[in-house]
Amino acid sequence: MNRETVVTEALELLDEVGLETVSTRRLAKRLGVEQPSLYYHFRTKKDLLSAMAAAAMAPHANAPLPSPGDDWRAWFLENTRSFRRTLLMRRDGARLHAGSTPTGDLDRIRRKMSFLVTSGVPEREAQMAMLAASRYTVGCVLEEQADIDQQRGEDLTDDVPALDQEAAFEAGLALILDGLEQHTVTAGATPPPEPAH
Repeated sequence: MNRETVVTEALELLDEVGLETVSTRRLAKRLGVEQPSLYYHFRTKKDLLSAMAAAAMAPHANAPLPSPGDDWRAWFLENTRSFRRTLLMRRDGARLHAGSTPTGDLDRIRRKMSFLVTSGVPEREAQMAMLAASRYTVGCVLEEQADIDQQRGEDLTDDVPALDQEAAFEAGLALILDGLEQHTVTAGATPPPEPAH
């Protein structure tokens, strides 16, 4: 048993029972070990949850970084969509991620910021837009996953219309991008892509 095995099994347990029910006791039983042996790899449950959050983010963390010729608007949208898709891959993925510190991702964050600034986005606005998009995405996925949990085994009544979560997310994301464009230096920046029809 190593750290990677523990984290993998912990994420599988998360998908099965949800974050509220994940415990070191349950995890130890799943791994067929005594509970104290987990503390060899993780001193506290908080350490374990941090490692789980980092591992759960792997699909987004390993996504290609922007290239100098990329349109910053298209990249900003896809980067945020990638973050959302990754959070949705795990049950309670947004709750697991909320409050975690992206210590292993700092170099990637710097490179993303550098790309935006080089593309003509003022540094302060780029920072705030990335933060806003991240928090907006976590909030959207928290609500979406809460809805999923509430609907387990329940049918919506006819008078409650189903919300198109993706369409709602895209509408809010477009507003964030529109706001960022208002603050962006246009001299030398590439024009926005034509909307698809």
